[in-house]
Amino acid sequence: MNVLAKQPRRLESYVCGQWVAGAREGVPLLDASTGAPVAFIDSSGIDFKAILAYGRDRGGPALRRLSFHERAAMLKALGQALMERKEEFYALSTATGATRADSWVDIEGGIGTLLSYASKGRRELPNTRLLLDGDLEHLSKDSSFSAQHILTPLQGVAVHINAFNFPCWGMLEKLAPTLLAGVPAIVKPASQTAYLTELMVRRIIETGILPEGVLQLVSGSVGDLLDHVDGQDVVTFTGSAATGQKLKTHKAIIENSVRFTMEADSLNAAVLGLDAAPGTEEFELFVKEVAREMTVKAGQKCTAIRRVIAPRQFSEDLVKSLRDRLERTIVGNASEEATRMGPLASLAQREEVRARIRDLAQDAEIVAGDPDNPRIASGDAQAGAFLNPVLLYCDRPMAAKAVHDVEAFGPVSTIVPYETAEEAVALARRGKGSLVASVFTNDKVFAEELVLGLAPFHGRVMIGNRVSAKSSTGHGSPLPMLVHGGPGRAGGGEELGGIRSVKHYMQRTAIQGAPALLSAVAGRWMPGADIRNDSVHPFRKSLAELKIGDQLVTATRMVTLEDIEHFAHFTGDTFYAHMDEAAAKANPFFDGRVAHGYLIVSFAAGLFVDPAPGPVLANYGVDNLRFLTPVNPGDTLQVQLTCKDINPRENAEHGEVRWDCQVTNQNGAVVAQYDVLTMVAKTNSWLESAA
Repeated sequence: MNVLAKQPRRLESYVCGQWVAGAREGVPLLDASTGAPVAFIDSSGIDFKAILAYGRDRGGPALRRLSFHERAAMLKALGQALMERKEEFYALSTATGATRADSWVDIEGGIGTLLSYASKGRRELPNTRLLLDGDLEHLSKDSSFSAQHILTPLQGVAVHINAFNFPCWGMLEKLAPTLLAGVPAIVKPASQTAYLTELMVRRIIETGILPEGVLQLVSGSVGDLLDHVDGQDVVTFTGSAATGQKLKTHKAIIENSVRFTMEADSLNAAVLGLDAAPGTEEFELFVKEVAREMTVKAGQKCTAIRRVIAPRQFSEDLVKSLRDRLERTIVGNASEEATRMGPLASLAQREEVRARIRDLAQDAEIVAGDPDNPRIASGDAQAGAFLNPVLLYCDRPMAAKAVHDVEAFGPVSTIVPYETAEEAVALARRGKGSLVASVFTNDKVFAEELVLGLAPFHGRVMIGNRVSAKSSTGHGSPLPMLVHGGPGRAGGGEELGGIRSVKHYMQRTAIQGAPALLSAVAGRWMPGADIRNDSVHPFRKSLAELKIGDQLVTATRMVTLEDIEHFAHFTGDTFYAHMDEAAAKANPFFDGRVAHGYLIVSFAAGLFVDPAPGPVLANYGVDNLRFLTPVNPGDTLQVQLTCKDINPRENAEHGEVRWDCQVTNQNGAVVAQYDVLTMVAKTNSWLESAA
């Protein structure tokens, strides 16, 4: 089927394992530049209760059978497959009003997010099906009763209701952590640009990479779907605050305590520093950033700059610089190479933005752009949803209301002057919570005051200056490893943020019991759990032979004064506590000269390491190192080394092993405690081939 055919097509939903057309012809979706029909959309006749059940019963179990590494590999394969098909997505994306540069953010930005989570899953998560959250909690003196928090995938479905402005990224940035967590998804794109989402989902399904039931698509209304969600489901929404509040108060969501994440209206601000006068690098960077945020995606970004907060004494220069830059912006058909800003997504959206500009004009005057008479270089001025960038200026921002309450979701920003840093913070806060704010300054004191004042009201704060100019991703770019969301009117939700977002789709549970049982459930050795001491040194065991709880208790070694002095001179660490008896005794922590902490760690390694070639390939660090009891000359050290975690890497011939290392003295007191991390071969075949 050629989805790019000239004739408009009927979009289909992918539900219960098949593509299904709505019962009616549907509503026409028009090309944003030409007004020509692109597709028809309708979802009537779908059994929404059945698709929820299908996701829970078919997709959920299939995902939960996979480990985090296997899910990460699935995301990687999917991202690579989509990247190979990207030109097909670019070709259709122009109908949404997106230029090539706009589409890059949506298409390759979305695929890049998928690949980023694939990488994070392999690097930061264990090759298991549950996560440990925090350390073991000892609930009894003898460690016979302990507790461990764990995270397991929810048993329901994630329903993702997305906005029109990012039909690809908006889907993929939510899918990546959802699938990595082990939860299936139902995607409901906004109707206006759903044809691009539907195309991408078609290509995803065609790859055969995802197990059946893991991904379903609703093209059109979700009907009564939310009536059937329960406490194991998750609902996420991106769009207007009014619609979000309506969904959030849905009867089933409230009664079943369904997790609900919302990303809504956001009056994001960019603040020009008091030091960033006209002519400075920060002033020029600020002008470029504001103009870019106004014109990328025709300002239809939830992170776009809506309020331009600048020192009053710089306002006149700022108006002139921005006006000059915006007037040079070539507006036209998104498919034309020369176009720098395409149309809005639809004529209805343009009328909505015009209405909001009229609201803003109650507090501000238009200083650049004519919202009613667009000047375009190409496209159909009547049928296309074109609007030139519009810049307003509000002279009395503290008395204004609309400027801080009304979001015109298009190429519209308002300059808001301030006198002091404190006033700049107060103005930004009037937005009642935003996704992002940026501060352009080269003044450290100003940066500190602004960030501390803005942080409680924003999900992200970007500081821009001459040093980071070339490497900065800019004000409006959500990144996979950083939180995307904001408090207050921004929705109060949180997306992305690396592995943090994976945990949004998991349940945290405290498990309590005897250490041996906790260890069996958690897959990690805990003090008091079973141990195995046999004649084979644990470092002689490959992953195929090694078991959690395998333990080595070493011989002992006395620490002498000569050892301490040799280590001090050899390393250059001649800190007084190691070298000066009187000074060491004066220290409240010591009774006299003590051994270096790293001498203890070195001696411990000498006690537990088996030197011959074997399955242990490398030591790549220690975690949680603590020195608990001073070691004096004449003390004797002994090590108890226990296999704590075994984490085989997917698609590799080795894995990580975490060892619990406890160093004690002759009295049994723990002098050092830490985790040793090693790379260990899965089998001894490499050693046999080397021989």
